[in-house]
Amino acid sequence: MRFTTLFFFAAFTVVLSSCSRKIAPAIVGTVPAATYNIQEVDFEYFEGKARVNFKDNKKEREVKATIRIRKDSVIWMNFTVLGVQGGRALINRDSITILSNVDKEYFVFDYSELSKRFNFKIDYDVVQAGMLGNLIQAKSEVDKVTREPSFTILEQDYSDVHIKNYINSATTKLERVELTQSNSNNSMTINYRNFQQVNDKLFPYNGVISLFYKATAGVLNNTIEFEYNKAEVGDKELKFPFTIPRKYDRR
Repeated sequence: MRFTTLFFFAAFTVVLSSCSRKIAPAIVGTVPAATYNIQEVDFEYFEGKARVNFKDNKKEREVKATIRIRKDSVIWMNFTVLGVQGGRALINRDSITILSNVDKEYFVFDYSELSKRFNFKIDYDVVQAGMLGNLIQAKSEVDKVTREPSFTILEQDYSDVHIKNYINSATTKLERVELTQSNSNNSMTINYRNFQQVNDKLFPYNGVISLFYKATAGVLNNTIEFEYNKAEVGDKELKFPFTIPRKYDRR
């Protein structure tokens, strides 16, 4: 897999890991949204530094990433490999642009193309929420809620995708997300752990995402792990420098 493909997966989503659990008997029912609480990261600007490891069926690659976000507007990433700048990614509400300094080329993806590639509906809000450990789909009055001693399981339907969110009852933080597409059985799991205080909110510093999807070569599995060593939120305006050299080819 080319280095630019690694950029795409890193830009597409960053995430975390947790163990599967046996589910104890619980009360199941439709609960009004106001009766359960989920602690989410709220911010104007976010900045973090992380180690990102990508694995597919053939290779494993690791990069260091600087990540900046302006809420509901733009996500910017700068990647380095062995101390050398490898490229950048710019994610806005219309598209994702990936620039590779290694291959001297760049890619532009729109969300309909990405959604078709992975058979999941992908947009800016999904990417931003996944990176911060927030709900991918906003909760609503029709959500199904299962209450357990340690977790509240929130089930949602997002287009043709069924989503199960596991929320820690003590911290009210989202720890695991399971997504399954009904017509293809493509699936993705997102797990969050190592929560640390960032301002007045808990933020996941470690995690992993596993994506299983059908392709011409069969069912493929891609995994991304990340580990933050810095995460900050605030109102101070950040810069998002992104220029494409004329000599770079568009792929």
